[in-house]
Amino acid sequence: MALNIIWIAFFVIAFVIALFKLVFLGDTEIFKLLADGLFDSAKSSVIDVAFPLAGTMVFFLGLMNIAEKAGAIRKLATWMNPFLSRLFPEVPANHPAMGQMVMNFSANMLGLDNAATPFGLKAMESLQSLNPDKEKATNAQIMFLVLHTSGLTIIPLTIISYRLAAGSQDAASIFIPCVLATIGTTLASILMVGAYQKLKWDRVLIGWIAALVLIMGGVLLGVNSLGPIQKELFSKVAGSSLLMAIVIIIIIGGAYKKVAVFDAFIEGAKGGFDIIFKIIPYLVAMLVAIRVFRDSGAMTYILNGIVYLIQLTGINTEFVGALPVAIMKPLSGSGARGMMLDIFQTQGPDSFVGKLASIFQGSADTTFYIIALYFGSVGIKKIRYALWAGIFADLIGVVIAILIGYTFFK
Repeated sequence: MALNIIWIAFFVIAFVIALFKLVFLGDTEIFKLLADGLFDSAKSSVIDVAFPLAGTMVFFLGLMNIAEKAGAIRKLATWMNPFLSRLFPEVPANHPAMGQMVMNFSANMLGLDNAATPFGLKAMESLQSLNPDKEKATNAQIMFLVLHTSGLTIIPLTIISYRLAAGSQDAASIFIPCVLATIGTTLASILMVGAYQKLKWDRVLIGWIAALVLIMGGVLLGVNSLGPIQKELFSKVAGSSLLMAIVIIIIIGGAYKKVAVFDAFIEGAKGGFDIIFKIIPYLVAMLVAIRVFRDSGAMTYILNGIVYLIQLTGINTEFVGALPVAIMKPLSGSGARGMMLDIFQTQGPDSFVGKLASIFQGSADTTFYIIALYFGSVGIKKIRYALWAGIFADLIGVVIAILIGYTFFK
């Protein structure tokens, strides 16, 4: 219901704003802009988003099938069961979804979005197999989705790469702030959704969360002890090398377990195209609505309103220049990335606004896109509280990012 209302609102608000611009501002090009954007986004949703995703889906679903036949997914599920069984009490112990979610979270933490998506979609499909009402999201599916939208990343490879490309002299300076922001958002998401779902907060759950924080803290301290050049080298090499190591380990491990790895790969890969065709309508619907909403100028009006309200409080408003990235991120990852790059060009990647924009880009994920992608892949229509929980997690991420930005760079 909520997603239906928001989807309608995007189009209605865009039309009203365009009509206002035409009648009162004499903007005779506004409706052409919206119409062109509509067709362009419909095309790019398929060509630039769905089709490129197909190759990644095919490869990693094939790889996952090898891991499943070799028993690796089951072992992951067993190892993480004490923690995950408390976050996902509806999911039986050692269910394949547990291991698939671990794979998804691991890829996300390494900043490997392309690898994370196939694992996540496979996990959502497994969770759907446990769903008694196939059109209504379960608590487990919502918890998984909100944790995914919190964007937990310990190696922000992509953002550092963009900063280097923009000529940053201190590209890795946002490494620690990005990680701290995503950790804060993820923990807040667990606490918020966990309280709503009335999870059992026992010693095991609290102990696992504390242990994960300590492990990440150790990684952060280790990386922070490196020099600037070493940090950049680590950021470039760590995630990609670990990904390749995982691929090789799965293939060799499958062969060791006497799995016909090539046949297993082909068997699993065939499911990639099925998922892509399922999600195309959801992607087109959401991405077209977001593009029309953005092209109408609605985003500018929202930003100006927020700036005005912030100025009324009298607090320091230096962070306002980076807010377009934070506001756009839940709606469109590419849109937020474009705004971040524009800030790099106009104010510099090493300016306070440039660094804060980088943290915003890395402190949350594209909530609307993820809801459309993940729920659309399994036919979920009743998303319950998933949308507001994801948006609230995004809001927490923005507040944490601002506080961290001022702490590190002011």
